[in-house]
Amino acid sequence: MNRRRTVGVEEEFLLVDKHGVPSPAGPKLADGPDQGIEHELQQEQAETGSQPRTELAELALDLRQRRQHLARQAAGSGVQVAGLGTSPVPNQPTLFPEDRYRSMVDSFGPTASEVLTCGVHVHVGIASEAEGIVVINNVQPWLSVILALSANSPFWQGNDTGYASYRRQVQDRWPSAGPTAPFRNPAEYHAMVETLIGSGVIIDAGMVYYDARLSARYPTVELRVADVGAEPDSAIVVAALCRALVDSAAASGSWTVEARPELLRGAAWLASRYGLSGELLDPVSGQAFSAEARLQQLVDQVRQSLIRHGDLALVESGLHDLLQHG
Repeated sequence: MNRRRTVGVEEEFLLVDKHGVPSPAGPKLADGPDQGIEHELQQEQAETGSQPRTELAELALDLRQRRQHLARQAAGSGVQVAGLGTSPVPNQPTLFPEDRYRSMVDSFGPTASEVLTCGVHVHVGIASEAEGIVVINNVQPWLSVILALSANSPFWQGNDTGYASYRRQVQDRWPSAGPTAPFRNPAEYHAMVETLIGSGVIIDAGMVYYDARLSARYPTVELRVADVGAEPDSAIVVAALCRALVDSAAASGSWTVEARPELLRGAAWLASRYGLSGELLDPVSGQAFSAEARLQQLVDQVRQSLIRHGDLALVESGLHDLLQHG
């Protein structure tokens, strides 16, 4: 793919009352993907999704406008919007009344009924599913770094968990969540999804919660590791790095990097536990580095793609602010 890749962002948000308690206002706010607000598994959530963009400035404007639209709609229903990966206060989520979600609760019990988490999903354009498989294989070692820099969910049921991203711990309860071993081709990828469905591990393809997956709706790879941020600027940095990761990973034309799933899970756990305040694991070498050093390794890995898309200065400035101010 010689042209600049598109990037789109989906953001999930908590809906809270004036006391900061999650409020089941989602069904009243949802106006569909064309208008920009969609419902989620729990009624205390809402999701917005940008258009695919090639210019980050346009993406940033899109995300801000969608956040503003959601905030206006929420205010009209007496609630506010919180850019947090998990709720800081105790809550009992309210399932959205849809047959698919009821089936999920029937199948997965508390794993489905208790989950109330909000993330950022980044869609990056690909030329083909074959290219997407190369990308999925090659980005795995770097996704824990994206998780660490986006971590924004230390609380669960009113307690400070000590984790930078407790959302990740909750998401890992799903049987189809997390990193994957390499796939040889799209056929193998789709066969694995069918095996998970056919065995009853998941109920449909929408429950493929891999850290990186082929989108079922768009010609994209979807990266699903980031917590939602309080401000849209964090999503822009995440989107820029994800696009550069995909672009860099695809440039090789083949699967070139392998990390054992055990180390991928370990790297994700460290990123979830400490964010940018501790060491991060390189799951290829098995060596731990300071968060600053690991971030620099990521930038070096994707530097040429960042330059090609005109995103290097924005990313370096954004990462400097994160390291300085959190």
